Amino acid sequence: MIVTTGNISRISGPVVTAEGLRGSMMYEVVRVGTDALFGEIIRLDKDEAVIQVYEDTSGLMVGEKVESTGTQFSVALGPGLLSSIYDGIQRPLPTLFKMSGDFISRGVFPPGLDLSRKWSFTPAVSVGDTVKEGDLIGFVPEFHIEHRIMVPPSVSGKIKEIYEGDFSVTDPICTLDDGTCIAMMQLWPARKPRPYQKKMDPDTLLITGQRIFDCMFPVAKGGTAMIPGGFGTGKTVAEQTLAKWSDTQIVVYIGCGERGNEMTDVLYEFPELIDPRTGLPLIERTVLIANTSNMPVAAREASIYTGITIAEYYRDMGYDVALMADSTSRWGEALREISGRLEEMPGEEGYPAYLATRLAAFYERAGRVVCYGDDERIGSITIIGAVSPPGGDFSEPITQNTLRVAGTFWALDTALAYRRHFPSVNWIKSYSLYLESLEDWYGKEVAEDWKDLREEAIYLLQKEVELQEIVQLVGPDALPDSEKLILEISRMIREDFLQQSAFHEIDSFCSLDKQYWMLKVILSFHEIAKRAMNRGIGIDSIMQLPVKRSIGRMKELRNAEMVKGHIDTIASDFTSLMEED
Repeated sequence: MIVTTGNISRISGPVVTAEGLRGSMMYEVVRVGTDALFGEIIRLDKDEAVIQVYEDTSGLMVGEKVESTGTQFSVALGPGLLSSIYDGIQRPLPTLFKMSGDFISRGVFPPGLDLSRKWSFTPAVSVGDTVKEGDLIGFVPEFHIEHRIMVPPSVSGKIKEIYEGDFSVTDPICTLDDGTCIAMMQLWPARKPRPYQKKMDPDTLLITGQRIFDCMFPVAKGGTAMIPGGFGTGKTVAEQTLAKWSDTQIVVYIGCGERGNEMTDVLYEFPELIDPRTGLPLIERTVLIANTSNMPVAAREASIYTGITIAEYYRDMGYDVALMADSTSRWGEALREISGRLEEMPGEEGYPAYLATRLAAFYERAGRVVCYGDDERIGSITIIGAVSPPGGDFSEPITQNTLRVAGTFWALDTALAYRRHFPSVNWIKSYSLYLESLEDWYGKEVAEDWKDLREEAIYLLQKEVELQEIVQLVGPDALPDSEKLILEISRMIREDFLQQSAFHEIDSFCSLDKQYWMLKVILSFHEIAKRAMNRGIGIDSIMQLPVKRSIGRMKELRNAEMVKGHIDTIASDFTSLMEED
C-alpha cells in the first residue's frame, strides 16, 4: 500500500485540487485538510489530483495537507446491516448523532458496522473441506433473516481451522491452509459490481400487491422500473408502498437528495410498519440510506453506489432484493454540479456527457442471477427508480436516458393526481417490456386467460380516450348505446380496479387471485351487458342493476372467493332483467 501526501492548491465547493499526489490511483480515498475530510480522487494529471469531498468544505484553505489512504471507497458488508440507517457514504446516522449531536461534525467517520457487537456464528463446513469464492461457510441469525457468511470473491483454499461461537465482525472465524483468515465482514469497492456466475432471464413476477403494476404493467424479479412524475403525483408514496409489499426478502431504500421532511417520515414510519408477510417490523428486513437535499452534494452522488453494493451482497446470499432509489433526478443534479466544477464540456441541459453511461451502469447492476457457490443459489435485485422531471416534462435528459435502460415505465400523471386517482399511473403512456417473458408465469400461477383479460382491459381504456374526444365535441347523447357501454365499463376499470388506496386496511394489498377475479368480473359484466343490449335492453336499465354497485365495492372484500361470487350474481341479475323485459 503506497500512501502519499500532498497539499491543496485549489478549492471549488466540494471539488478540491491537490498537488504532490503522484502514485495515487483513481477513486482512491483521501483525507483532506486538518479536519481529515473524507474525499475520493476522480481525476489524475501527473502529480495533481482532483478530489470530490463528501463533506462540507467550508473553512478549508489552500496549502492544507491531503493524505491518500491506498484504498478505494468501499462498503462494509456483514451482520448488522439490516435495520441500519446510513448517510450516502455508509456512516450510521444514529452513531453520528451520538458523536456530534444534531449537526454532523466534519471529519467524523464511524465504521459502517458495529465492530464491538458479538454475533452467534454457526459453521456450515468442516476442517479439511475445500472452499472457493461464494461458498457458504456458516450462518448468523439477523432478526428473522438467516445471514449467510460467504467466502469473499477471489479467495479459495482448504479449511485449516473454523470456529463456532460469538464473534465480532472483524474476528477471524475461518483460516485456510495458505494462512488466509476470513471474518464475517467484507469490504467491497462501491463502484465495482460484485461478480456472479450468470444472469438469468426475467421470467418471474415481482408481486407488489398493486393492481396497476401487477396486472397491467408488471416488473419481473431482477428487472428495472422507473416512476417519473411531477410534484404531488405520489412518487414517494408509491416507492414506500412497493418497499412494504414487494415479494422480496430484503429492501434497500435510498433517499437520494429528497426533502428532509420526506426522509423524516420514512425514518419514523418504517420502524413502526409491520411486515404483512412475517408480522414483524418492516425495518428488520430493510436498510435505509438517507441523503437529504441539504447534505453534501458529492455524498449524494455516492449514495446509490452504497445502496446497490449492499443489495448485491444480499443477492449473493440467494435473496430477492428490492432497491428503491428516490430519486435519480437528484443524483443526476449532483453529477451536473460536480461536472460543472470540474469545468467539463456540458451536455444536454448542462448534464455531463456521460450521464447516460452512468445511469445505464447503475441499472445494469439489477438482475436475477446464479450466484457463486457450490449450491448455485439464485438471487435477484430489482431496481425501482423514481424520477422527478422539472414541471413533469418527460422529455428532459434524466427521464429520456432512464427510458432507454428501464424495462418498465410507470408514468405518473398530474391530472390523475389532481382528480385524487392513486396510484396516478397513466395507463396510456405506461408500458412494460416484461409482458412476453412473464406470459408463461401468469398462465401457470394465475390463470391461462390472464393475457386475454389484460389485453381487453387495455383496449377498452384506449377506446375510452378516443370516445372522450368525440364526447367533448358533440356530447355523450350522440353516442350509440354500445359506445356508451364502453365508457361505463372503462370507468369501472379505472375506478373499481385501477384505483387503489395505499392507506386502506384491505385495499392496500391485493393478491393476484383477487386481482384476476376483479378484472374478470368487470369484463364478464361487459360481455353479458353486450348480449343484453342485442336483445333490446337499454343502457340505463343495465347501469341500474344492483350488482353494479356491488362491483364498485369489490376492493373492500378480503379474499378472491368473495369477489368470484359476483360472476353468479351478474348472471342472475341479467336473467331477471331480461325476464322483466
